Amino acid sequence: MKVNEVPQDDANLFEGKTRDLQYALNEDGKYTTVKSVGWEPKNIAMIQAWDYENYKISEAKRLVTEGKMSPIFFQMKRCLMDIKLLSAYTGFSRFKIKRHFKPDKFKKLSEENLDKYVYAFGLKKREDLYIITTDED
Repeated sequence: MKVNEVPQDDANLFEGKTRDLQYALNEDGKYTTVKSVGWEPKNIAMIQAWDYENYKISEAKRLVTEGKMSPIFFQMKRCLMDIKLLSAYTGFSRFKIKRHFKPDKFKKLSEENLDKYVYAFGLKKREDLYIITTDED
């Protein structure tokens, strides 16, 4: 693909804040980088992927508000983490994290352990763990 053929299908994805870096051939026949605002099929796939992530976050919120899961579960989904990644950030085993998803186990966590989650989720204080909101709120 040549520099002037790089797709520029602007779907205003992420309010135009991101651009893809593509490789294309310049006039001299050498590869160079060109910024692209997107390619329609790729933009559609990204929108669908983000819709699915937002759905998972909404479901996590519902489970927490119904008392079926702890705020740790919601925060993990909100930060787009999985148990393996959260384990790496906190030092807790995956088994322990799954136990901390249970509201009764979460209530018994020490301040030290809560602080590990606060750090992992990039929050400022322990109380922020309990804030269960989504962008839709």
